[in-house]
Amino acid sequence: MRENIIAAVKEAIEKSKERRFLESVDLAINLKDVDLSIPKNRINEEVILPHGRGKEIKIGVFASGETALKAKECADLVIPPEEIDKLAEDKRKARKIANEYDFFLAEAPLMAKIGKSLGVILGPRGKMPKPIPPGGDPCPLVNNLKKTVRMRSRDKRTFHVPVGTKNMDVEKIADNIEEVLKRLEHKLERGYQNIESVYVKTTMGPAVRIKLR
Repeated sequence: MRENIIAAVKEAIEKSKERRFLESVDLAINLKDVDLSIPKNRINEEVILPHGRGKEIKIGVFASGETALKAKECADLVIPPEEIDKLAEDKRKARKIANEYDFFLAEAPLMAKIGKSLGVILGPRGKMPKPIPPGGDPCPLVNNLKKTVRMRSRDKRTFHVPVGTKNMDVEKIADNIEEVLKRLEHKLERGYQNIESVYVKTTMGPAVRIKLR
């Protein structure tokens, strides 16, 4: 299957026109024989890509004290505890932050407060923070998240997953695609039999089908 993935990625990149911006490379995945009206059947997985997404992933951290100091060395935004209530009152600012940042981390004791104050904004976007263990260093978690993509179907049988950028090496994009498909296969009850089709495409380019078998 790897040869099929490489061939499809090459074709998708070759067929895409030159743009004034760096296009992402995405997978379009179509499921079959899965009842997505049942929440437990929906896909909601985070996958660490071997070679990252090829673009900046922005991470926000809710923390104080020593954890906040460490987070400033690696995260894109550090939010102290006293800002949580302010964000809850300023919904416009909270939504802007939720849209601008890809993932969030939080010190474990702050999780309940964040859920109560900001859950209505972060929850529907799939961006509730991941807990930082007490006394833990947030930077390894941040570095992993910077290579992470979210695979999320909601209740739709077709969904998209970013796997790289057009300027990345084709072999590296193929490695990333294999990692996504491997996770998806394990998640689905019947593995590849629950996958109708998989296409790869650049942001504005034509879709090229990947032959899975």
